[in-house]
Amino acid sequence: MTKFSQLGLAEPLQKALAAKGYENPTPIQLQAIPPLLEGRDLCGIAQTGTGKTAAFALPSLHYLNDNIKHRPPGGCRMLVLAPTRELASQIAQSFVDYGKFLRLSVATVFGGVPIGKQIRQLSAGVDILVATPGRLLDLIDQRALSLKHVEIFVLDEADQMLDLGFIHALKRIDTMLPKKRQSLFFSATMPKAIAELGDRFLTNPVKVSVAPQATTAERVEQFATFCNQGEKQALLTMKLRSEPIDRALIFTRTKHGADRVVKNLNAAGLRAEAIHGNKSQPQRERALGAFRQGEIKILVATDIAARGIDIGGVSHVFNFELPNVAEQYVHRIGRTARAGATGIAMAFVADDERAYLKGIEKLTRVKLEILPLPENFLAEKAKLPKPVAMARDEDPRSNRQHQRPRHDGERGGERSGAPGGRSYAPKRRGDVGKHSGSVKKFGTR
Repeated sequence: MTKFSQLGLAEPLQKALAAKGYENPTPIQLQAIPPLLEGRDLCGIAQTGTGKTAAFALPSLHYLNDNIKHRPPGGCRMLVLAPTRELASQIAQSFVDYGKFLRLSVATVFGGVPIGKQIRQLSAGVDILVATPGRLLDLIDQRALSLKHVEIFVLDEADQMLDLGFIHALKRIDTMLPKKRQSLFFSATMPKAIAELGDRFLTNPVKVSVAPQATTAERVEQFATFCNQGEKQALLTMKLRSEPIDRALIFTRTKHGADRVVKNLNAAGLRAEAIHGNKSQPQRERALGAFRQGEIKILVATDIAARGIDIGGVSHVFNFELPNVAEQYVHRIGRTARAGATGIAMAFVADDERAYLKGIEKLTRVKLEILPLPENFLAEKAKLPKPVAMARDEDPRSNRQHQRPRHDGERGGERSGAPGGRSYAPKRRGDVGKHSGSVKKFGTR
């Protein structure tokens, strides 16, 4: 088996990997690192949890360390674009971890926080900038940031970028990047629109794929139960009580739905928290921290809020409501069975969601095993507190819910920096993060 020590990475990187106990690269790392060290462009099809962040971080850090330059004032040498604040924060932390023995700096910028601090912190320049598209354009429009010095460009989670309405922002950013650069493009799925976007950014790329397109993790056991919409809450409560759960992630289609599920679980004596776009960043971080530390075992999330969550020990993913975009199911269940572990995914399917189930099975080429309602379902349901009623505007059967979602109201990047400026994508509530605007240095020059 090939080891990291055989890939030709710089000694400080190998030292950092050894400190984390990493010896053997994952399949995508094994495929991606050698051509990236040669300076090739790369198009990668990879779900979250496959190790793709290290696949682009390690060779990029190797290059930047081998080609030491002064940080360009008001600029960066490497730009990583991510669709959400959680994912951007996670990527930045990975660069800090892998580059702990290098003298390079990392900055993260998101919307939803005062831009002045970010402008000041970027004025001296950074080696690596991790950003969401909306705030990146804010900084560019205020002449606080230039992309003319970018040597490496990474677009991560491209399919999610399109879902969130960032396409126009990405096309504009493309026009500002130097033609001579190394470009890396990652997506969990590769439909035609994503492939066309990749063609825009990449030149003669190496193509790597760690699994057949749009397939789900082989280590995830997948089940579905047919039930009425009004039976889902009781079924969820029973499953959470009876299953051997380490950590459970529950997906709803709306923010109000997530809050309602949490309220009902808490009433039934099951401690749970929710993360979604109406939660403040401190609230989201507290809930994620408690989930990561095992203080709470149940986290209820909307699709966009869960994007970028990389927490080990998630044994179960529950689809309280099926997504009406089949690719989103792939992302959801990818939150379990990470780092070689196994996982269980359960879907509760109402009659009007059967078409969504068929779409998911067609895309993933996996037939979900159908489980009947528990034999004692009605008796156990009668013992539970009466569930909170669903508001009419959050009914998943409404026409609005059947349209391609803007994922929980958290839409494309918001240009909040320039008064009166026109939007380059639909507004999005705060790309906000704990590390927003922070610059992290691995050492000093």
